[in-house]
Order: sequence, then C-alpha cells, then structure tokens
Amino acid sequence: MPVPIRKAIFPVGGLGTRFLPATKSMPKEMLPVVDKPLIQYAVEEAREAGIEQFIFVTGRGKTAIEDHFDHAYELQTMLESRQRDEALAVVKATIPAPGQIAYTRQLEPLGLGHAVWCARNFVGMEPVAVLLADDLILGKTGCLKQMIEAYDDVGGNMVAVMEVPEEDISSYGVIAPGDVQDRLIEVRGLVEKPTAAEAPSNLAVVGRYILQPRVFEDLGRFERGAGGEIQLTDSLARQLGSAPFNGFRFDGRRFDCGSKVGFLEANIAYALDRDDMRDDVSRILKSFC
Repeated sequence: MPVPIRKAIFPVGGLGTRFLPATKSMPKEMLPVVDKPLIQYAVEEAREAGIEQFIFVTGRGKTAIEDHFDHAYELQTMLESRQRDEALAVVKATIPAPGQIAYTRQLEPLGLGHAVWCARNFVGMEPVAVLLADDLILGKTGCLKQMIEAYDDVGGNMVAVMEVPEEDISSYGVIAPGDVQDRLIEVRGLVEKPTAAEAPSNLAVVGRYILQPRVFEDLGRFERGAGGEIQLTDSLARQLGSAPFNGFRFDGRRFDCGSKVGFLEANIAYALDRDDMRDDVSRILKSFC
C-alpha cells in the first residue's frame, strides 16, 4: 500500500502580469470565478481529496491570500449581529482548522520546480500533491480525488494529463506514453515545452501532480531548463525508472485561468453549472449570440 497523501503544495508566487491592471494590487489567485477566488477552488479540491495540510508558496504582495483563509472578526461580528447566518456560514467555511495551513516564500521567480522545492521542509519524506490554482477543473469528482484513488493502487509519481491541440503543445510539458490501463497511462518520457514536431505525443501535463519525496533532491540541484527556469517536469523526467510514473486522464473539463479567455470561459461554465444562475446566464448568453 503506498504512503497516503496528506499534504498539498500550492505555488502562488507568480506575478499575474497577463491580468494587469487587475493584479497590480490583487494576487491573480484571488481573482473570482463567479463568487470564489481561484485559490479557494484549489483548496476545496484538496480538502475533498482528503488533504490535511495546505502549504502555500507565496511571494511579495500575496498577503490577501493569507487574509482570505483567516478569521475576519469585524465582518463575522457584523454578520452575527444582523443574523446573516447564511453569509456567515460562507465566510467560516473558508477557514481551515488551526495548524492546517503553512506559508513559505519563494524569494526569486525561478520557476515551478523552484517553488515546489521551497516547500520541502514542510513536506519531509512524504509523498505530496501539488495543485496549480490557474488550472481550474470542473467535474462531479475533483481531479485530485480521482488521482489519489488511482495512486492508492499504483503508487509512484503521477501527473494529470489531457490532449491538447498541436498549436498549443509548446506551452506544456508533454509525456511519451506507454501502456494504458483505464485512465492510467504509463509515462516513458517527459519533455518540457517541445515544438509540435519534437513532441512525443499530444498528451500534456496540467496542474495536478503527486510527487514522491526523491523529487526534492533533484530539484535541489537547481538545474535550469526551458526559459532558464527550474522546471518540475525536468526533475520528474529524471525519476523515470526509480518509481512507477503514470499520467492520469481525469474526468472533467479544465480551464486555463492563466489566460483571459480561459478565465472568462471558466466563469461562464461555473455559472451555468449552478442551479441559482443557470437560467439567467443562459438568457444573457443568448441575447449576445
């Protein structure tokens, strides 16, 4: 039986320059999809999957994230005094139990691999999940829960994968697939941001990972990859052969909320998924079409 996944890393140190000026004073992870910030969706997905400790790798200007997951005493007192019980429950639901959250800073923007490495002392010698809030996945069951259920059978390293169009391949890490068993695809190779001609497949890695602790040793070499950054996919590729390594084809629809169009699409999809908004949003969309 593989060691259970109890901890998750949330790299939230990016600057969000694609969303300026909105992100001049607001972390991009706090941008709302309907009525929840992106980072809250990621934390709720992790909680659904059984995660017990939430590790945030932050940067300058990210204190709004810490405040979001803390008590807002003035707001809570006002809601209590006005008997706004439903709103109060919504606010309290964002607050994890004491000791469940840890914060550390990525002092230099050296890439995703470096951000994950910065959390190493909180993880120790356990396997850990990594969730990128920019990748929002809508489904009946959270992507990470699906992955952990598969991990419990096979162990090792695991990445969420999906097919992407040829013109988008150079924006992703891409796997060289091997044997396929249901939703699991053996990873025989992994290339970061290849050209379409060089890519071993069209199966791209999206922002959900399960990592064995040996990955931290490799990340600590600070070996630069694509874009001059320390790439997580490069370190994972160097783990091939040391442990099982699978891609997981998840059930759900992924939205790239690191792009403006993907963020807008996510807002529409999540609104249409809600009983209290579906009819009104459908009517608005029809009026534009």
